[in-house]
Amino acid sequence: MKKTSFAHALARRPLSTLALTVVSALSALAFTPAAKAQTEIQWWHSMTAVNNDWVNDLAKQFNESQKAYKIVPVFKGNYDESMTAAIAAFRAGNAPHILQVFEVGTATMMASKGAVVPVGKVMADAGFKFDPSAYVPAVAGYYTAPNGQMLSFPFNSSTTVLYYNKDAFKAAGLNTDKAPATWPEMQVAVDKLKASGHKCPFTPAWQGWTQLESFSTWHNVEYATKMNGFGGMDARLKVNSPLHVRHIENLAKMAKDGTLVYKGRAANAQASFTSGECAMITTSSGFYGTVAKNAKFAYGLGALPYYPDVKGAPQNTVIGGASLWVMSGKKAEEYKGIATFFDFLSKPEIQAASHQLTGYLPITMAAYKLTESSGFYQKNPGTDIAVTQMIRKVTDKSRGIRLGNYVQIRTIEDEELEQVWAGTKSPKDALDSIVSRGNELLERFEKANK
Repeated sequence: MKKTSFAHALARRPLSTLALTVVSALSALAFTPAAKAQTEIQWWHSMTAVNNDWVNDLAKQFNESQKAYKIVPVFKGNYDESMTAAIAAFRAGNAPHILQVFEVGTATMMASKGAVVPVGKVMADAGFKFDPSAYVPAVAGYYTAPNGQMLSFPFNSSTTVLYYNKDAFKAAGLNTDKAPATWPEMQVAVDKLKASGHKCPFTPAWQGWTQLESFSTWHNVEYATKMNGFGGMDARLKVNSPLHVRHIENLAKMAKDGTLVYKGRAANAQASFTSGECAMITTSSGFYGTVAKNAKFAYGLGALPYYPDVKGAPQNTVIGGASLWVMSGKKAEEYKGIATFFDFLSKPEIQAASHQLTGYLPITMAAYKLTESSGFYQKNPGTDIAVTQMIRKVTDKSRGIRLGNYVQIRTIEDEELEQVWAGTKSPKDALDSIVSRGNELLERFEKANK
């Protein structure tokens, strides 16, 4: 049936009918009590493509579920850009109510005294039950202060996984039903892919996160002292250990022979996988929604590869993604709206649907069990890998990484590793430089927050 707009329908009526309609509408308005204005909640985020649609849909669902509050999602650029914009806005007195901050910004947000309100307090003040034990332990633990209070709301928590092109594997004579589980198996796979004519057997996205940070926790070795920063601001980097050097040396050999092709920083490499250009990629589990929508080939998921001769490996990968921080200086009614929204996001059915759509972790155990019982994991093999990597018992070396000036440290990792892939710096020299340059930033952060 052809749709007719309200204005068009009115225009087709006889004049007398139209006049009566308008008069009646105006009369009704005159005797209708003024509706209470909705309390608007500004939510700044950094989600793009499929994940941007997801954020907008969550806001739409919440807004339609009640009438008191209206969540207004606003894209503010990538994580670095949105965090910078929020700091400027806070200083100017017009910060958003909710700010999405990637995990490497956690220590900086914790040190921003007076700028944020702990989510545990926001929920309690609004009368909502908020039980951190309901969340996946590795997720809740990362965003919880030493006193046990949860500081931010886990939202799009992710971890590192391996995606592979089954069509490319088949052409290379590789097993299409199993991803390479170890780095020796990865070496065999990339060599066969190259021999079959593939121009980009493997590419790493978020290279510092996947090849240094998650690599460390997955092998249960220190990325930094003081429990990777959880034990104090005087933590210092340790990514120039013999194991780290060995790994980057192996990747450097791949780069030299063309089996590892560097495609840029952050998530830039992801497009080369969905296009079919690169056969394998280590990146975020949150990339799943984009792959499912855009890949024109059969694909599979696997855990992050590990070295089988390293005692304790594999352990657990490190958290990625982001959480939602509540900014200070807002009205009581606005904080109640924020709490109501977070309570909505915590519902198992909302969490389960989000997890299945995006590949981000379900964050609550109830959502994980709901997804499992629905048969989703059986129908979509590999989609449970991100969860199983994170729900293992963590150690002091694998709980996560929480360091000051972490955003800048990531940049240093990129700069140094790029020189390794280009063949202009040795892996040992690059890792030594990451440690020395990174430790200068950690010392500066420690002094500034004493």
